[in-house]
Amino acid sequence: MRVEVDTGRCCGAGMCALTAPAVFDQDEEAGTVLLLTPRPSASEFAAVREAAQLCPAGAIKAEDKA
Repeated sequence: MRVEVDTGRCCGAGMCALTAPAVFDQDEEAGTVLLLTPRPSASEFAAVREAAQLCPAGAIKAEDKA
């Protein structure tokens, strides 16, 4: 899986960091998404997909491609 984030679209809701904290965090100053792991482990796939679906701004893109 490959994950990309668009910090320009991020509204700072924080659902990503709550749902998949090993993959996402929030910038302390701007409050926008920080991608910690662009290629998460297989054990994180479900949480990453959920975070992408929950993102109100659509700022997370998760592809199953390598």
